[in-house]
Amino acid sequence: MLTQRDVDDITFRIIGAAIEVHKTVGPGFIESVYEKCFLKELELRGLSFIRQPVLTYNYKGIDVNVRLRADLIVEDLVVVELKAVDILLPLFEAKLLTYMRLAKCPKGIILNFSCTNIFREGQKTFVNEFYSALP
Repeated sequence: MLTQRDVDDITFRIIGAAIEVHKTVGPGFIESVYEKCFLKELELRGLSFIRQPVLTYNYKGIDVNVRLRADLIVEDLVVVELKAVDILLPLFEAKLLTYMRLAKCPKGIILNFSCTNIFREGQKTFVNEFYSALP
């Protein structure tokens, strides 16, 4: 049975992977460089992920033919959005929360590699409403 501790452990490992990439690569690259390095780091840590999963939206039970793509979903539990921007806009948070809801994932993380310290200023973690129901 999946617990909050399991999800927290996976989140910790994801953030650790991001810290390692940021420490090794540093700021100043475009997002695709960080993405490739981050995916490699997740593999090295034994974490499974789906890259660019397609998420669909149903309006009142009707498929409205909208296909959204999150950056990745790790261990079928955590939606991760990667950025390399100067400012994290509220739109990025809104998109992540939508992806979390559509994918039914308990957690989501925005990782912004354009910063001096990714642990302090380059990551934001979000919790889905059903996460609190986990034991």
